Amino acid sequence: MSRRTLLAAGGAAALLGGCGVLDRGPAPGRVSGDFRLAGVTGVTQIAQLTGPGAINDTAAVLLAGADLGHMTTVGEKTFFVFGDNFGERDPEAFGGVGDIWRSNALAWSTSDDPTAGIVFDGWALNEYGQAAEILPSDHRPNDVVGETTKIPTQLFAVGQTLYLGYMSVVHWGDPGVWTAGHAGLARSTDLGLTWELLEQPRWAGESNFVQLAQVPMTADGQDWIYLWGIPAGRFGSVKLMRVPAQDAAVIDPSAYQYFAGTDADQPRWSSSEADAEVVLAGAIGELSVMWSDHLQRWLLTTMADNADAVVFEGLSPWGPWSASHTITTQRETPGLYAPYMTPRYVSDDGRRVYFTLSIWGPYQVFWYSMDLLRAGEEDQPALEQNS
Repeated sequence: MSRRTLLAAGGAAALLGGCGVLDRGPAPGRVSGDFRLAGVTGVTQIAQLTGPGAINDTAAVLLAGADLGHMTTVGEKTFFVFGDNFGERDPEAFGGVGDIWRSNALAWSTSDDPTAGIVFDGWALNEYGQAAEILPSDHRPNDVVGETTKIPTQLFAVGQTLYLGYMSVVHWGDPGVWTAGHAGLARSTDLGLTWELLEQPRWAGESNFVQLAQVPMTADGQDWIYLWGIPAGRFGSVKLMRVPAQDAAVIDPSAYQYFAGTDADQPRWSSSEADAEVVLAGAIGELSVMWSDHLQRWLLTTMADNADAVVFEGLSPWGPWSASHTITTQRETPGLYAPYMTPRYVSDDGRRVYFTLSIWGPYQVFWYSMDLLRAGEEDQPALEQNS
């Protein structure tokens, strides 16, 4: 995300899960037993996905620097959504600066092999053949009242219709602090080529659902989209809501249900956002959530305390969640943020997880992998590293 500064301190063939289908977790509910994740090992930077020197020629679509890169799979396509991006940048530029500023962009890939990085097959383009700003932004200067940028926060699908969550940022503040005017959704009925901003639903700028993570699930005999939310910035806790996986429901604010606690381990849902309870407390940044077949547990990746990339293990979508396990630190990877997973890109029966990670300097998106170390398996041989 541009217009702000981050705190910075000093292959084998993949056996993939979830290919060619909507990203989906199991039926929600608390699993039996305790936490299983002992830690993360083998964290590897595999490739740069955007900008000069990347494995994708993003200069061909006039994209010289970008961040974010959260993912959703529909059919054979995995969509990658980027935040503030720039068509031209000085090669020595640091952070989110440059010319030809667009608030968002979308690419896709049909690749099933994440071991050497992801090659994009196409982009949503404008009339000039350049990466399009799929959600137009007012682009007001940071010190002027009004919208500065529309940052995409999460993408999900109902059938072949794509829905993109966004936050309308009105001011970038101190590191990890920004102000949103509102959060909302946009819709595409042509697999990402064109987009319509929806009037509803909208969440207030002070809401706990300004930034999102998503997993489709089936519960109570119905298909749902579960959405974990945090406020604007990187210092809020996580809450949870869900909406029926139906087009009419997604655009109906009254169809959203907010997690309001449990009775005998069974979730309570409320139609009032005011009833939403915290499911993971802490200073949580950009987040993603995924079911781990390897652990038979939930995973939540994020940037915690405006510092390191971490993963939490959950016994249900609403927790309890484990203590955090470090993926990589600001000392090891200065300027890191936004670790995003997707169930399409895992290997070794889910033991290895691939993810995008943004790095503020050089302001690009990178492709990483990490290996999940299950308790009691500490003596297992390490997986072969990516070539």
